[in-house]
Parts: sequence; C-alpha cells; structure tokens
Amino acid sequence: MDGLNFSHFALQEFTLAALAFCICGLIFLLRAKFPRLSGRAEDLHSVQSMHTKLTPRVGGVGIFGALALSTLFAPVQVSERYADFILATSVLFTVGLAEDLGFHMSPRRRLLAAMAASLLAIWLLGVWLPRTGIPGLDMFVDHWAIGVPLTLLVTAAISNGFNLIDGVNGLASLTAIVAAIALSQIAQLAGYTTMTHLAMMVAAGIFGFFLLNYPFGLIFLGDAGAYTIGFVLSWFGIAILLNAPDVSPWAILLTMYWPVADTLLAIYRRSRSNKDVSAPDRLHVHQMVMRALEICILGRDQRRIANPLTTLVLMPFVVAPPIVGVLLWNQNQNAFLACMGFGVLFFGSYAAAPSLIRRFRLPSSNKGQ
Repeated sequence: MDGLNFSHFALQEFTLAALAFCICGLIFLLRAKFPRLSGRAEDLHSVQSMHTKLTPRVGGVGIFGALALSTLFAPVQVSERYADFILATSVLFTVGLAEDLGFHMSPRRRLLAAMAASLLAIWLLGVWLPRTGIPGLDMFVDHWAIGVPLTLLVTAAISNGFNLIDGVNGLASLTAIVAAIALSQIAQLAGYTTMTHLAMMVAAGIFGFFLLNYPFGLIFLGDAGAYTIGFVLSWFGIAILLNAPDVSPWAILLTMYWPVADTLLAIYRRSRSNKDVSAPDRLHVHQMVMRALEICILGRDQRRIANPLTTLVLMPFVVAPPIVGVLLWNQNQNAFLACMGFGVLFFGSYAAAPSLIRRFRLPSSNKGQ
C-alpha cells in the first residue's frame, strides 16, 4: 500500500511540474506575439538589473497554475481549507502579475497586498502564527492582537525576501525548492503527513519553472512568482507549527534562511545610508558574488556565464541552513543557536567581501575604475 501511495503522489508531483513547465514554455514561445509577455525594456537599465536581454518575467503564472491544480490533489481532510488558502494567495499573485505585465505596482503596494492576502487567510482559516520559540513572547502570541500583526509581518517579510533574492538565474527557485523539501521532511518527522505531500507538490511546481529558468534564463519568476512562493512557504511553516507542537519555529526559519537573512541585511544597509528600505540597489549578496566572479575570475564580458555560476557558488550556503533545520527540527535551543551561527557567517562574509574582491581582482579589471 505504501508503494502504491508513493507512486500516486509521484504521479501528481510529475503532473504539477509538467504543467508549470508547459505554461512557462508556452509563454516563452508566445512572447513575440504578446508584447506584455516579452518583458520590459526598462528592466535592463534598472539599478538592480543582472541581465542583458529582454526576457519574459511572468513565470509565476506557471507556478500559480500548478498551485491551482494542486487543490485537486490535496488530501480530502484539508482540501476545502487548502482551496481557501490558494484563494487568499491569489490576491498577492494578482498584484504581482500586474507589476510583471507593466502595470506599475510600487513595492509598498506589493507589501500591502501580501498583508491583505495574509489577513484573508487568517479570516478564512481562523489561524495565525502560534508561537515564535521565544519564551516571553510566546505567552502573548495566542492573543489575536499580538499574533495577527506578527503573522502579517512574518509572511510579508518572507514573501518580499524571495523577491529580493530573485536576481540571478535559478537562485530564488532553487531556494524555494530546497525550503519546500525541508518543510516536507520536518512535517514527516513530526508526523504531520498532510503537509509532507502539500510541500512536495509546491516543490514540484517550482521545479517545472526551474527547468526553463536555469541556467539560460529563458523566463523569470517575476514579482508574481517570487512573492507567491514566499507567501505559500511562510504559511506552510505556520501550518506545521500549528499541527506539530514539537517543531521548533527556529527550525522552520532555517528552511527559509537565505531570503530572511538577505532581507535583514537590505534593511540594515539601506537604513544606515538613510535610504528608503524599499529602494533597489546592487548590493545584495548574489550581486556581490556575480561581480566578484566577473572581476576576479571571468572578466567583465562574461555575464552569461557569471550569472548562472553565481547560483552554483551560493548553492552550499543556500542548502546548508535547511539541512540543519531538518536535523534540529525539534531542538528549539540548538536551532536558535544555529540561526545565530549562520547569521555570523552570513554577515561576516558580506562585510569581508569588498576587501577580498579588491585583493584578488584581475589586473585588467582596474581599467575604467
């Protein structure tokens, strides 16, 4: 029976991956006929741009299509509530898609959309973040006046975090796939098997997009895709905490550590420079790594190689925290210490990066500097 269930689930996950792949592939093929699908020329000149050619940025359509289909595959006991959750997610997806299609939606509007989607999820499901792993704070999180605002903050921050790391081919989608698999494993270890299947379905849908995004960047996630996967994964983490009391919130944080750390770094960096925290820049970790590859190893005319190579370089750092999160899934103190340890490594490496780049830069890179 277990073998039959595994085959059944594997077929569902293959179907979701295939659907996302086909939708993204169709968008890529039709990009010339529908200008709004082909990308935005101004993106090539934006301060945070890491690409050199016009590319469709509506890959989120494929991922959301897989999410919508996954409601048919959800376990019967949660199918109605899961459908309600996807309905709430559609609010954020719609606003993100409007931005991707050229209808300007400011970062503030997108964050408000993330909070509105979370409010709708709270209203439809009647739940919010149940605990934080911080003893003093956990005494009050059960009350809606504390728990609801905290849930809005956490889910909006993680949604925005995935958008911030969406700068080089494959990085955001790889991070999301690893996070979904890690959440699935934590749910399995905790005996919450419903989430095991749901998280793997999300990983499958994102993988379908990943096949066209990496390494050549034929299509991008866009805001609809990045915000949606961050929103879904953050709420999956909340669902695990609600249904598996032994799971540490810090272990859940470790599964999505990279986008959270990058968001905190961006807030600190921009606040220190007296800039709007939502203002774009070229100082994210993936941007620093790509420039380091160009300056120190490949040369400045090798962007097509440096872009996907950046994801490979960062992959061990992206994957390590979720692995530790799975290993420490029910050890709250150790998971907290792991978060602090990865924080020291993350921020310390970032602080040391500029001096290392200057030390090892190619001689020809000094020209024009």
